[in-house]
Amino acid sequence: MGNTQGGRRRSLGAAAAAALLLLTGVSSAGPVSVLGTSATTALAPAPTASAATAPETAVPVPAPPSPSLPAASPSAPNAQPAGMPESAPAALRIPSIGAASRIIRLGLDDDGALQVPPGKPGSPAGWYEHSPTPGETGPAVLLGHVNAEGGGPGIFADLRRLSPGDRIEVVREDGSTAVFAVLRGEQYPKDNFPTSQVYGNTAGPELRLITCDGYDPKTGRFDDNYVVYAAMVP
Repeated sequence: MGNTQGGRRRSLGAAAAAALLLLTGVSSAGPVSVLGTSATTALAPAPTASAATAPETAVPVPAPPSPSLPAASPSAPNAQPAGMPESAPAALRIPSIGAASRIIRLGLDDDGALQVPPGKPGSPAGWYEHSPTPGETGPAVLLGHVNAEGGGPGIFADLRRLSPGDRIEVVREDGSTAVFAVLRGEQYPKDNFPTSQVYGNTAGPELRLITCDGYDPKTGRFDDNYVVYAAMVP
């Protein structure tokens, strides 16, 4: 992969800021938005055609965290499991909501913006490759759509159904599986996203699942993000 864990952590803050710029709702290019499309969604009815093609709204981007960002306040149980060796994720399973997906890699595009998974039906979740690999110490970041281009659910359509303690399983390329337990879910306005809380260093291996939320039928946009926090189980 060519990235050390330190390199991934140093890049994460800047990418978090880039992600915030992208996680703004409907794309001006058409009905596909970042992590939530403007088509039918589990959160809200389909918008009108005029709303579906509304231009993207600019969002102030907070300053990226420092490379020496301290660990975030502990959100996991006191017994932190030891981190696993680096190994990229290959597949995701969330048994309680029946979600399963292969995992693709997401990096930065030529403009330095965070890439996002495709929005077509059946599109997979994506791992931001400059975050820790799931199972390593730190917050591994997975992105997924709440709905699909043209209608239907996205891979992360049912994140709100998750409860504390629900299992999230990430199969890794080395054949091992990192198992996480849900801690909580939080909804955040995209223009007031808590970058350091979501992307900041953690004492143990953790996971972040991020999708769109807060659908506004008047504008055809998703105004918020929904973030699931999870910690690896011993």
